[in-house]
Amino acid sequence: MDQHILYDPGGLWEQTLPLDREPYLSLVTAVLAWTGPKPVLQPRDYEQINLQLTGHARAVAGDVQRRCAALPKNSTVRGLAEVVLGEAERRLAAQPDATVACVQNRARLVRALYERLDHLKAAERPAPATTAP
Repeated sequence: MDQHILYDPGGLWEQTLPLDREPYLSLVTAVLAWTGPKPVLQPRDYEQINLQLTGHARAVAGDVQRRCAALPKNSTVRGLAEVVLGEAERRLAAQPDATVACVQNRARLVRALYERLDHLKAAERPAPATTAP
C-alpha cells in the first residue's frame, strides 16, 4: 500500500484530501500512553511526531471550522466548536519543543479536535422523523 505523509502547516491541502483518521488516532493513543520522566525517543523523533500531529491538527481544525461556519451563529454546538478552535489556534501558534510533554499536548489537541468534529457531524444530521399514532 502506497502511503504519503503530508506536512501542510498552511492548510493548503486540507480541503481536497480526506482525513485519514485511524492512523493518527493510533499515534495519539500511543503518545498518550507514554509515562515516566525519562525521554522515550530521541529529540529528532519528537520533532517528527510534532510535525505529523501539527499538520494533522491543522487539517482537522480546518474541517471543524468549515462545519462550524455552516451552523447558525446562536448554536450551542457552534459556540463550543469556536472555543475549541480558539484553543487550537493558540496551541498551534506555539513553537513545539522536542519533548514528551509537547508531543502529548499536540496529541491531546488532535483528540479534542476530533471529538468536536464528531459533535458537529452529529449536529448536521437531521433528527429522525416521528410519526403520530
